[in-house]
Amino acid sequence: MTKDSDITPYSDRVSSSSAAPASKSARMRKVGNALKWAGLAGFWAQLVLGVVSTVTLALAIVNQTERSSAGIGFSLFCAVCGLICLVVGICINFRYGKMADKFARPNSVPPKKSTTIKMVQIAIVTSIIGTIVTILSGETITGIVLSKTLAFDPAKVFGSKNNTEFVNSLDVFIIQACFSIIFAHCVGLVSSLWIYSQIDK
Repeated sequence: MTKDSDITPYSDRVSSSSAAPASKSARMRKVGNALKWAGLAGFWAQLVLGVVSTVTLALAIVNQTERSSAGIGFSLFCAVCGLICLVVGICINFRYGKMADKFARPNSVPPKKSTTIKMVQIAIVTSIIGTIVTILSGETITGIVLSKTLAFDPAKVFGSKNNTEFVNSLDVFIIQACFSIIFAHCVGLVSSLWIYSQIDK
């Protein structure tokens, strides 16, 4: 097996040439198990949170009557971008499982070390970008909610016909979606970092 095709560190020392295949095989099984279990956990956790976020954002997007400012639209845009990054993360975690199968099957050629590392790095960067844009969305909607709270006038509660000047369901939907998306990205980030830590052990 060449240096590039071995998922384990090529610089690892073994006592004899006969021990090398068994040693490498054990390390490759370890990486395969890491890909399998981290990918499985990350996939299902992100999928569930992604479905919750999608439903919540869909309710917020169709709720046109409660949009109070342009900041709401920007917050929704950033949240949708975070959700798109989450979809990419879900696909990568699913890909981890497919890669793990190649390590488990005796007659299949396992992925190259460089390919596996690149896949994990893409997942990490995607999770970081998704987290940042979703935090930006959360900061925006939180600022809007804070401004509404500070400007709250109890005298207008029964006299106002427009509830956009008060904290409403749209604001809560976006905040809920942001928390779910950020949580999902954190799960994906942790699973990818754990896989990355197993590759060069």
